Amino acid sequence: MAKSAKRMTALLCVLALLCGLRASAETLDRVLAVVSGQVILLSDVTAARELGLQTADGASDPIRVLLDKLIDRELVLAEVDRYAPPEPAAAAIDRGVASVRDRFPSRQAFAATLERSGIDENHVREIVRQDLRAVAYLNQRFATAGERRAQLINDWMAGLRRRADVIDLYLTR
Repeated sequence: MAKSAKRMTALLCVLALLCGLRASAETLDRVLAVVSGQVILLSDVTAARELGLQTADGASDPIRVLLDKLIDRELVLAEVDRYAPPEPAAAAIDRGVASVRDRFPSRQAFAATLERSGIDENHVREIVRQDLRAVAYLNQRFATAGERRAQLINDWMAGLRRRADVIDLYLTR
């Protein structure tokens, strides 16, 4: 009986190992960063680029630039969640989603990009909603900044980065 249990355990270990090898042979996505518990995947960076939600502005390493922007976005959204600005109007969200959709030559091209990115239009809607909340928060927080606004926002962002729990796993090749 003990010998049979050992064989069964050994067989299960071998099967688990083989399943692990098979699973590791196919990379579905890559974790590029973790920002205060929020994971940013390579597919998030790709979706942001392909949907035109973020731009790399011709950078030599567009993944790095877009990842930095998505890290900053997560930091801002954490602040937005803490201070809860009003929800954007449904019409504003609709316009934002339409603006994303209009970047594509056809609905089919938009749908193909969503499918490649592994997201749906509801996810795009949520991204647009969050971005509108972030803009409202920044407008409220820096309403009286005038011409110093950009510098004050940069300083504020630098402070968020210093205080945040950010694990950046992206390595350039």
